[in-house]
Parts: sequence; structure tokens; C-alpha cells
Amino acid sequence: MRVVIADHPLVTHKLTVLRDERTPPATFRLLIEELTTLLAYEATRDVRVESVEITTPVAPTTGVRLSRPAPLIVPIIRAGLGMLEGMVKLLPTAEVGFLGMKRDETTLQPETYAERLPEDLSGRQCFVVDPMLATGGSLAAAIQFLFDRGADDVTAVCILGTPEGISAMREMVGEHNVTLVLGALDQGLNEQAYIVPGLGDAGDRLYGTVD
Repeated sequence: MRVVIADHPLVTHKLTVLRDERTPPATFRLLIEELTTLLAYEATRDVRVESVEITTPVAPTTGVRLSRPAPLIVPIIRAGLGMLEGMVKLLPTAEVGFLGMKRDETTLQPETYAERLPEDLSGRQCFVVDPMLATGGSLAAAIQFLFDRGADDVTAVCILGTPEGISAMREMVGEHNVTLVLGALDQGLNEQAYIVPGLGDAGDRLYGTVD
């Protein structure tokens, strides 16, 4: 598994505002979208393309376009939905699937409760988006779900991650072709398996709700 951690002052600046407990939901949502687009540039560095012949107003030339089948963006419900717009801004021709994953707060194990994905993902590049990589269980389960459907290349985009989450991901995804793109690598997890310093519950802060 390849791990990429963003190193850009705009990402750090936006993350600082995002982390602040005083940041209201509307601003939080906007920042998540903006951060996702910034991270998407790195996440799509190896997106598959094919050559195409075009003619400019001056002369013929050769360019590239995204290959078929189109990339698939998969937000993990619910917090991943806040990252969707930031991805499709950069990949407007991508298709979108949905995967509902949640962590059992007692066992800390991931559970799949909903999915809306193509039955056959053979030959597809998939981009999974979820703001937080905490224990790594839910994200690894989502990635395995896509490989089980036939995907051969998965990139996960997260705003924050932890060393524990990365270690767990490396163990669980094995030899699969996986790239992990993070906005920042935080200190670690507390006793409740929340990211420290983190930003709290991303879903609650996105939508102004409490479970």
C-alpha cells in the first residue's frame, strides 16, 4: 500500500480552520469540499488515460482523455458524502457509487448496512472517500468490498489519518493495489478510538446532528 500525506500550506491552513470547534457546519462543509478537491489532485495522479487526436484552432495535436471504463467514486455514508462534490468537481465524468459502513461502538468492528455499486467492477479504478481514517477497519472493509466486485486499483482519500489506521490498513489490504492519500497524519487514537487531535465526529459536524 502506498501512502501519500499532503504537504501544502493551503491544506494545512484549511485543516486548522476545520479542526476548530467553533467552525459552524456550513463552513465545515465548504472546507471539506475544498480540501477534498486539493487532495484529489494527488489522488488522481495515476488516473488512467488514453491518447486522442484533436485539432486546435492552429494545428492538429495529440492529447489524452480519461480511459473507459470511467473511474468510480465511492463515498462511505454518511460522512463521505461531504467529500463527494469535491471529487466530482475534478472528475465530472466519473461514475458514483455508495457504500454504507459504520463502526460498532462496542466491538469497534465495521459493518456494511447499505450499498449501491455496479455488480462488476472489473478493470475499474475506484476512489473511496471518507474523512477519517481512525482504526482502519471500516475503510479496509470498504476497499475489500470493491476488490471482491472485481476492482483492480483503489485509492482512498481521507482528510485525517492515524499511525494505527495505516498499520491496520497495510495488514488488511495485503498485496492489493491500494493508495492512501491523507490531508494530515495525526498523533493517534484515544481510548474511545477517536483521532487525536482530530476534529471530532466528522458526520455530526458536517450536518449539525448528533446520533
